[in-house]
Amino acid sequence: MGPGRPVIEDFGGKVAVVTGAASGIGRGLARKAATEGMRVVLADVEPAALAEAEAEIAGLGAEALAVTTDVSNAVAVEALAAAAYERFGAVHLVCLNAGVFQAGVSWQRTEADWAWVLGVNLWGPIHGVRAFVPRLIEQGGPAHIVVTSSMAGMMTVAYSGPYVVSKFGAASLAECVAHDLVAQGSEVGVSCLVPGSVDTRIGWSERNRQAATGSEPPSEAQAPDHYFVRQALQDMTSQTGRPPDDAADIVFAGVRAGQFWITTMEEDGYQALVRGRYDALLDHALAPSTGFS
Repeated sequence: MGPGRPVIEDFGGKVAVVTGAASGIGRGLARKAATEGMRVVLADVEPAALAEAEAEIAGLGAEALAVTTDVSNAVAVEALAAAAYERFGAVHLVCLNAGVFQAGVSWQRTEADWAWVLGVNLWGPIHGVRAFVPRLIEQGGPAHIVVTSSMAGMMTVAYSGPYVVSKFGAASLAECVAHDLVAQGSEVGVSCLVPGSVDTRIGWSERNRQAATGSEPPSEAQAPDHYFVRQALQDMTSQTGRPPDDAADIVFAGVRAGQFWITTMEEDGYQALVRGRYDALLDHALAPSTGFS
């Protein structure tokens, strides 16, 4: 965000909406919002896990509302926004966080593979922006949107085309929305979360695919490269990933500080990766792959 942009410093009594709130970073964000004294709207596509998350947030003393939501569906996201405003009358922090993972050699992935990942990871934030930003502007005063991208939205990697493309799209969406809001003199701020390794269930996200889209995940025989990368992701996040609550602390600190880019990585590692990519751009070269190649 630009200098002098309004920021939210005190979250107490305000309202947060979190998508993908039943697990991982989303659940960590919901817990953090509750401990900050916020009222929390939790959205997720998994009804049972969402009910558990709602009970946990209520147990922390926060007023909670759970709305089962498929973020790839524009009507569902509009209904989420309407429910939040009907219940609480305002929203101050919107975390467009829901995400899924699909890897694989780009030209070997099916249209259904691409549609599933882009539907959640890119169309989800697009629907969220379209549903919430007009309401945030109309209500007046400072508010903030956090779009969850990934370091895979800044760096490219082999064998992960659908996921990487979706996360680059989410990052550029966040930047464009931020520029639009600045140009219009709005008090609504934007941040883009680019997590490194966090201990989430992103590597197990196929559990929701058939229920959400009606399409079966590809078998290992059809997509051995996807399953190889998925296993590496599962191992990395479960063995070396930051706890989701740590990631949530970082997000709230970043929002308070008015940061646009928020990362869970250590600063030296983050800067080295970013510099490597942009050095390649300046050299008119293909940036190095960050793994799996």
